[in-house]
Amino acid sequence: MYYETDTIIAPATPEGGALMLIRLSGRDAVAIADRLFHGRRALADCATHTAHFGTICDGERVVDEVVATLFRAPRSYTGEDTVEFSCHGSAYITREVMRLACEAGARPAEPGEFTRRAYLAGKLDLSQAEAVADLIAAGTRAAHALAANQLRGGYSSALDQLREELLHLTALLELELDFGEEEVEFANRRQLADTIERIAVEIERLRSSFALGNAIKEGVAVALVGAPNVGKSTLLNRLLQEERALVSDIAGTTRDVIEERLVIEGVLFRLLDTAGLRQTEDRLEQMGILRTRTSIERAQVVVRLLDATEVAREGISEPDFALRADQRLLTVVNKMDCAPTLTLPEGVIALSAKSGEGIETLRRTLRAVVPTEVLEEGSTVVSSLRHYEALTRGREALERAAAGLREGLTTDLLSEEVRAVIEAVGSITGRGVILPDEVLGTLFSRFCIGK
Repeated sequence: MYYETDTIIAPATPEGGALMLIRLSGRDAVAIADRLFHGRRALADCATHTAHFGTICDGERVVDEVVATLFRAPRSYTGEDTVEFSCHGSAYITREVMRLACEAGARPAEPGEFTRRAYLAGKLDLSQAEAVADLIAAGTRAAHALAANQLRGGYSSALDQLREELLHLTALLELELDFGEEEVEFANRRQLADTIERIAVEIERLRSSFALGNAIKEGVAVALVGAPNVGKSTLLNRLLQEERALVSDIAGTTRDVIEERLVIEGVLFRLLDTAGLRQTEDRLEQMGILRTRTSIERAQVVVRLLDATEVAREGISEPDFALRADQRLLTVVNKMDCAPTLTLPEGVIALSAKSGEGIETLRRTLRAVVPTEVLEEGSTVVSSLRHYEALTRGREALERAAAGLREGLTTDLLSEEVRAVIEAVGSITGRGVILPDEVLGTLFSRFCIGK
């Protein structure tokens, strides 16, 4: 249970480093800090955004020499008075500072409570609060750029603009309800339909970006598939530049899916080395092949590996597995050192996993699958499943509103559908509830009723 008036304290950096940052936030943060911190001046007499050297003491005993940084409300992360102690990174010192602060009136913060308070204080919206966790977890340049853009509010501004347009539609429709007896039509139905269509296009653009955003955030799943002994495990080892998969001339050596992580120019790829596809009576190998097909289904990119000597004899056949429209198939011919005169069709990648020839071409092709340049351009990209589902609900409500317009749906029912869109889109940033004053404000800002 949360008590928003409490003063809370918690370490803000991981244990094990040379320094530890301990954050104290709340109404009594400065007073509590002054009970354990001793500097040249009391923090209560200091200006905001200033740092002060001193000691933290337990009575006469010095616990540590620290730097205390003061942030006064509302100019802090949480919007509350905040003091941050930069201590030495000893686990003992951390425990002692926490103990002394709690004895002075603070309590340990619950998980995520600092960011929750920032959200409640209006410092962050809900999508920005989620971006804080994504930024901390970001393990690649692309994932960092995605989270940083969302934290800066670029994502929120796009959604807020959509919400304002939808509020305008609601205001027009509800104005008609107020003048229902006079049969006044404030919302031109043709213009209304055009606006709904334009908003639907923008919502669909955001929904469509989820494939890219999720791939950047979670990693691009790449299934390495092909017949036994075609060189899938050798290719995996070559891409990773270390021996991760067992390589053998015996067909069917790989019985299970091996997953490894590879970063190419700031983008994470999850490589899935799979069992070879072939007809077999070996039940254990059959289980591995079944898992291979499951890996193909969940992969965003399927690298189909072929043997150059087989291609020289029989050509390139069609794959014996189906692909979705959103999946990318890369055809790669391995063991080119065994068929050096083989000519391949355009788009087919030639390589030798054994010698390393052609590996860089494959790496560049994989990297090109993920168009991260949209992040550098500042485009809004959806990376959260919660956001994707909210946008889907919004799109469905818009489709109902568009159908209602075509079928002559009554104004009150039409307004309800538009409100459903606002609530779905607004739930992403935490502004799903439509306040009465918002509709009134829109009305009075755009119309001069009574003139």
